[in-house]
Amino acid sequence: MQSIQAEFEEISKKITIKKDATQEDWADVCKKFNDDVSRVCDAMDQGDYTGLFECFDDDNKRFYYLVKEDKDLYRVKHKHFLDNIGLK
Repeated sequence: MQSIQAEFEEISKKITIKKDATQEDWADVCKKFNDDVSRVCDAMDQGDYTGLFECFDDDNKRFYYLVKEDKDLYRVKHKHFLDNIGLK
């Protein structure tokens, strides 16, 4: 899955791709932020990108990423859910 860093205005809900941002593999982004990521909203009018996610670094600084979600994302989320409740 591909992702790209974005900017998000919470009041207006406006999403824009950050200037000079390049596509990154979503799994690599998750690792970079120690899986401290959560989905914020659907991404409308953003081409192939379907979801906006927020990521937090070790200093709790927030970063936003647009993600091209696919079925692999849902498999990973389901696997982590099962791991979290003790069912592997």
